[in-house]
Amino acid sequence: MTDTTYKTWEAPLSVAPMMQRTDRHYRTFMRCITSRTLLWSEMVTAKAIIHGDHERLLGFDEVEHPLVLQLGGDDPAEMAEAARIGQGFGYDEININVGCPSSRVGEGGFGACLMRRPERVGELVEAMTRAVDVPVTVKHRIGVDELDSYEDMLSFVRVVRDAGACARFTVHARKAWLQGLSPKENRNIPPLRYEEVWRLKQELPELVVEINGGVKTLDAVADHLEHVDAVMIGRAAYDDPFMFADADSRFFGSVEPPPTREEVVARMIPYVERMVGDEGVKLHYITRHMTNLFAGVKGARLWRRYLSERHHLEGAGAEILTEALDLIQDRPS
Repeated sequence: MTDTTYKTWEAPLSVAPMMQRTDRHYRTFMRCITSRTLLWSEMVTAKAIIHGDHERLLGFDEVEHPLVLQLGGDDPAEMAEAARIGQGFGYDEININVGCPSSRVGEGGFGACLMRRPERVGELVEAMTRAVDVPVTVKHRIGVDELDSYEDMLSFVRVVRDAGACARFTVHARKAWLQGLSPKENRNIPPLRYEEVWRLKQELPELVVEINGGVKTLDAVADHLEHVDAVMIGRAAYDDPFMFADADSRFFGSVEPPPTREEVVARMIPYVERMVGDEGVKLHYITRHMTNLFAGVKGARLWRRYLSERHHLEGAGAEILTEALDLIQDRPS
């Protein structure tokens, strides 16, 4: 594991774990924009890690540190073993998913449905904490189905806290409906209840409380940091990744100038050359994460279209990025 400038639970800003989005290529891309923001893996099930291809599921580039591995599961022995494997790969923190509202995840007995079983979540924390030396944390919803009062959430957190050394709770400030709403609808339809997450920090000041849900700008991050320890950005980090160019100076005290979009592309080219040329990765698996780099500025449509039309072609490599950049730089002003 590489040395980091801070402990993961001290990070005031992070990018949420997102299935089919926060893979190793996206995370490396984000590291070309922000060197300090805490990054998270996609959720990986404990069973998949124990029985699957470790390099495919867990491999990452050293530049991605500090990095959190999020696990899904409800069996303490399996979660402890998966955590051990994750620590062995060099992850800086292991997180338990207690927030995913997917019915498929729920059928496996984990995700948001675990909010109904705080004692079991406590057992997971306890078993995993014994198995690893890195922090074990929990990401959960503000409530689930009819268990959605502030008192329900407070009770859940207290039970989990008392079971083991859980240093940080990341709270998605929407409840989850396990019946009747899709995962996508669960990200938008239940109302945001930020004040209850702020209150959780106020009443349990010894805990590190991170807020998640509906945060779309760094200004909003600054506002939330008046009330909680940390803020997590989800979809907005994918839709407008370059907003994080100012994150290091605003929230981590960096004195380095933020990169330009052109510098971000230049930083990605050696990685693309290595992945495509040496590892045999298809270009579109990397550049699909980069299509929104120029979101909101002139040339965004040209950039997005050029990548989309060419990154899947046979033999496509880093030259596609250079060509796309040249195209938008040569556009009429």
